[in-house]
Amino acid sequence: MLDIKFIRENPELIKEGCRKKQIKIDIDQLLEIDKKRKELMLALEDARAQKNKANEEINKFVSGEIKQLHEKGKKEVIILKMRELDKNNDRIEAEFKELDGEFQGLMGLIPNPPAPDVEEGKDDTENKVIKKWGKLPEFDFEPKSHFELGESLDIIDTKRAGKVSGSRFGYLKNGMAKLELAMINFAVDFLSEQGFIPVIPPVMISLDSMKGMGYLEHGGEENMYILDKDNLVLVGTSEQSIGPMHKDETFEEKDLPKRYIGISTCFRREAGSYGKDTKGILRVHQFNKVEMFSFTKPEDSDKEHEYLLSLEEKLMQALELPYQVVKMCSGDLGMPAARKYDIEVWLPSENRYRETHSTSTCTDFQARRLNIRFKRKDGKSEFVHMLNGTAFSERPILAILENYQQKDGSVLIPKVLQKYTGFEKIEK
Repeated sequence: MLDIKFIRENPELIKEGCRKKQIKIDIDQLLEIDKKRKELMLALEDARAQKNKANEEINKFVSGEIKQLHEKGKKEVIILKMRELDKNNDRIEAEFKELDGEFQGLMGLIPNPPAPDVEEGKDDTENKVIKKWGKLPEFDFEPKSHFELGESLDIIDTKRAGKVSGSRFGYLKNGMAKLELAMINFAVDFLSEQGFIPVIPPVMISLDSMKGMGYLEHGGEENMYILDKDNLVLVGTSEQSIGPMHKDETFEEKDLPKRYIGISTCFRREAGSYGKDTKGILRVHQFNKVEMFSFTKPEDSDKEHEYLLSLEEKLMQALELPYQVVKMCSGDLGMPAARKYDIEVWLPSENRYRETHSTSTCTDFQARRLNIRFKRKDGKSEFVHMLNGTAFSERPILAILENYQQKDGSVLIPKVLQKYTGFEKIEK
C-alpha cells in the first residue's frame, strides 16, 4: 500500500505508475473520497469534543459541584443535548465507516509504481535480456526432454500421480528425489554461510496475511488455493509466509538487513495455463522451493536487490547451467514489485530458455500493509523495504536432467551436488 500523503502530493506520478502497469484506477475519485473522509474525521473529532464537554457538565452535577443545576432545569437541557450529540455522532461515524471502506478498497488496488529504471512495456514479450552466462551444450545425439528422461530412468511418474491427484502432479522417485534434497541442502548451506536464517514456514496463511503481501488484488486469488472454511490460503511461494512474520513489529536499525531462507512446499492453481506445459513437471500444482527474503533500510534496498540477483547467479553457476538474466518491463511486474529480474535456464529439448528464478524489490509497499518498521538511532521510525528472490525450485533439476544427459540415457550429477547425493550419475 502506498502513503496517501505521497499520493496527494504526486497524483500524476501515481496515475503514470498505474498506466505503466496497465491497472485502471480512478486516482481523482480516490482523492475526492480522501477529501470527504478528512472532513468527516474533523467533524467526528468535533462531535466527540462536544460530547466530552457535556459529559464533564453532567459529572460536575453528579459530584455536587453545580448545586443549583437541577433547580434551574439545566440538567434536563444537558441530557437532551447529550442525546442529540449521540445521534449526530452515530450518524457521522456511520458515514465515515462507509466512506472509509471505499477509501481503503481503492487504496488496496493501487499497485507499487515501477522503479525509475524499469522500462515501459505491455507484457513479457517486451522484457529485456541483460546478460547471458555459460556455454550451450552440444550433443552428438537427439537430446531427450526431462519427462522422457524421467520416465526412462523411473525417476518421475506423472501417470500414477494422475490417478491419485489429477493432471499437473508428479511423483519424484529414486535419484530424482535425492537430487532435489541435494539441491535444497546445497542452497541452505550456501546461503547460511552468507548469514541467511533458515526457516521452514507454515504453508497455510490467513487471508489477511496474503492481502498484506499484496497478492489478492486484480485477480491474484484466481491462482491460489483458498480454504474458505478455515479462512486460510495455501502459499504459492515461501515469501508469502515469511513477509508477515514481522507484522506489527519494529526492528532496530542495527539488526538490518534481516535475511531469511524459506524452505517450503508451494501450491498454485495455474489458472489460465490450460494447454501449456502439460507434459512432465515444468508447470505443476505442487512443488518445493527455497526462497530468499530480506528486510532492509530504504537506502539499502537497491543494493540488496542486486545482491539477491548475484546470489541466484552464483547458485546457477555452481551447477554449471547456462542461463540468461531478464529484466521485467512495467507491464510484467505484478502488483507489489517495483523492479524484478528473472533468470531463465537453457532447456535443450525446447531449444530455448525457461524461467527458473525471480527476484523482486517491493520497496515499502508490503511493509505499509503489514506495519513493519525499523527505528533509526535518532529514534525516528520508518517502514522497512522488503525483497525476495528464488534460491531453487524444481525447475533447475529439470534443466540438470536435460543439460547433463548422456548418450546412454543416464544423467550426470553436477559436481557441487555429488557430496549431497552420494552418487555421480543417475542411470537405469
